[in-house]
Amino acid sequence: MSGSRTGNGSSPRTDRPATDRDSPQARTDGGSRQRSRSRTDGGPVTPAGTVADGERRSRSLRGRIERRALAVLGATVVALLVAMFYYPVVTVFVEAVVVDGAATLSVFVEILQDPFYFGELARLFAGESPLAVAGDLLSPDRRLGIVGFTVYQAALSTVASVALGLPAAYVLARYEFPGRRTLRSLTILPFVLPSIMVAVGFVAAFGRNGPINAALGLVGLGPIEWLFSLKAIVLAHAFYNAPLVARLTTAAWESVDASAVETARSLGAGPRRAFLDVVAPQLYPAVLMSAALTFVFTFGTFPIVLALGDFSLATVEVFVYRLIQDLDYAEAAALAVVELVISLSIRDLLPRVGLAIYAAIAVVVFLMPIASMLQASVTDAGGVTLDHYRFLVERQAGGAAFQVQPWPAIRNSLLFGAAALAVALPMGVIVAVLTTRSYRGRKLVDAVAMAPLAVSGIVVGLGLLRGLVFGTEIGGVEIAVTGAVAIVAAHAVAGYPFVVRTVAPGLERLDPQLLESARALGASRVQALLDVELPLVWPGVVAGAAFAFAISIGEFSATVILATGADQFTMPIAIERFIGRRLGPATAMGVVLLVVTSASFVVIDRLGGDHRGL
Repeated sequence: MSGSRTGNGSSPRTDRPATDRDSPQARTDGGSRQRSRSRTDGGPVTPAGTVADGERRSRSLRGRIERRALAVLGATVVALLVAMFYYPVVTVFVEAVVVDGAATLSVFVEILQDPFYFGELARLFAGESPLAVAGDLLSPDRRLGIVGFTVYQAALSTVASVALGLPAAYVLARYEFPGRRTLRSLTILPFVLPSIMVAVGFVAAFGRNGPINAALGLVGLGPIEWLFSLKAIVLAHAFYNAPLVARLTTAAWESVDASAVETARSLGAGPRRAFLDVVAPQLYPAVLMSAALTFVFTFGTFPIVLALGDFSLATVEVFVYRLIQDLDYAEAAALAVVELVISLSIRDLLPRVGLAIYAAIAVVVFLMPIASMLQASVTDAGGVTLDHYRFLVERQAGGAAFQVQPWPAIRNSLLFGAAALAVALPMGVIVAVLTTRSYRGRKLVDAVAMAPLAVSGIVVGLGLLRGLVFGTEIGGVEIAVTGAVAIVAAHAVAGYPFVVRTVAPGLERLDPQLLESARALGASRVQALLDVELPLVWPGVVAGAAFAFAISIGEFSATVILATGADQFTMPIAIERFIGRRLGPATAMGVVLLVVTSASFVVIDRLGGDHRGL
């Protein structure tokens, strides 16, 4: 019974056995055994509060280290931007305002007052009456000048690009059909093709003996003389930039809520009213951005105008290049600054074309130049031939050192592309991380980082040439780089903004709780970025890498200035040199470049999966 009572806890404590674990001795022995086990097992013998304090201090220290690491990475990107972009651009400004060692604005005054550059507007800067100048500008025989013509052709090119790009975006966003994903991946291909190769395709397509004039001849129509005219320049720019418009606006069109359109229709709105009131406001930002980018790109056009226009159709970029060839660096720099100011201040919004007309125009504008180039590379006056490719092989085998050889051009393009990618990809990812965090000054950081998009390659090339290739003295130390290093820098500057624009939207769309969960499980900020965030936006990273690599392979404007010899020529420069001889070898080299560019872009884009960025 006593055992029973003890089990029920009804007897006094003194009735319990001496070995009861509630006795002081038992508790002492148990505590000793517990401490002994703790020591034996290697467990800590510290109060819980001390452990928590230690963990907090460890996390605080780790957080400070990560913030400093991010600051160091940001500072590294800033240093690279300063060295590869801002210092060269500032060098161009200095060249424009410092003549013979003295600061002066005389070169700007001469340019602004010269009708050759500004047409009738130059009279305004010369002090004439604005009313008189305005009256003359409205007359049929007004002169635009080089700057005016550059703006005019850029405006026409923007109209054509938006008009061709919007219907493509609508089809890709609203229709399901076999091959849609592949077609979407390939829509950006014309944009990343080298512009000099686009010019070759248009020469092959619209030449007197090209397929378009041959087809017109079959139906009794006369040939069209579009080469070396404003029409050819505008069409080539549309071929080049309409895919960019389509890519940027497709995502915006896909995000339009179809139920909102149906609701508007059910309330009595017609198709046009529903589009204007519901769809259009959601498309305006993407259309405006794509139109602005198109205007900036076509305003700073160089290879297309150089190949498809004569001197009467010269743009600012072409004339800057001519001034550089004439070693007139001061006037070239001043004209480049004028171009830069205009390109940074442009915004445009332009109309669309009908879908039925668009389909026919798209075949002529997009498919015909590439198909014609492929055809011209394997044909001549006698029919099908491989002589053009044989010429490339023979040039490689027996060409002189100063002549353009195919293999070095291919090798240089791939090496420069890989090196530029190695610089542009980490720069772009770091800038994307910095521009998607919430902190004071984020918009300023984004504007500074995206400035290279608004500056043409020829301006960057001129700045790198004068500032780094020719050498500069800092603290008594002469600093100079080779042409190859400068080319890689120019290519990286051109490519990394596209990495930012493809990675940043993905980072912004991530659920913040994912990052918080990773941090709660003990992951550091860097670990969370590498193990959680970047894998989730990996398609954007890969798409940005494809852009950076393809843009490097096709870059011409800066490379043609910075290449110091035939051993640094790339495929676009080789094409430009071959054009001066005859069209066949240029088209054969263009096909080689087309294969390399399209293969790299499609493969990398496929590896990255479906991405809705640029």
